[in-house]
Amino acid sequence: MKRLTTRRHGLWLLNLILLGALAWSGASMAQTGSAPHAPLPGDSVYQVPATMVDQDGHPFKLEQRRGHPALVSMFYNACQFVCPMLIDTLRSTEQELTPEERAHLSMMLITFDPARDDVKALKSVADQHGLDPARWTLARTDAASVRKIAATLGIQYRQLANGEYNHTTVLILLDADGRILGRTRKIGAIDPVFLKLVRQALQPAAAPAS
Repeated sequence: MKRLTTRRHGLWLLNLILLGALAWSGASMAQTGSAPHAPLPGDSVYQVPATMVDQDGHPFKLEQRRGHPALVSMFYNACQFVCPMLIDTLRSTEQELTPEERAHLSMMLITFDPARDDVKALKSVADQHGLDPARWTLARTDAASVRKIAATLGIQYRQLANGEYNHTTVLILLDADGRILGRTRKIGAIDPVFLKLVRQALQPAAAPAS
């Protein structure tokens, strides 16, 4: 009788362990994103259905950028003065953040000039400015998608007869869903008001666990 009771107790314990394992597996699957993402907001920049290619030749969709706040702007490689200053201002703004804040912020530059700015040119810009590929994406797409992205970001540009571009020079802050939170046209120096806005956007993600 004692042996039978022990055996039943062992089977009961085994079933309990199996049920616990199944429950943990289901919870783990939910946490790793098996459920589909909620639809993007209607005013999200990531709604633009563009196929992008980064400085390493990897294709991606804008909607794949979802998940972290981002600093975004547009440039072109042949620009000799304003665009390098724009990139340096973005980099300086990033460097003002703590390592924890930087870990939750992505940086993206999109070229106006896909005809000339191929993957090799984008890679060269990233290397020249010492941009960390873990956080910085330099991207190109087709001309029609460039126009759509620029319009969504509120950036104006026009190609001149000599191949150069007149364009809005602006740093734009997006939230984790690609909505515009703020912008600054101050380059060559850090805009303290804009920097404060960036830090506010990063607060929930960068806050230490209690």
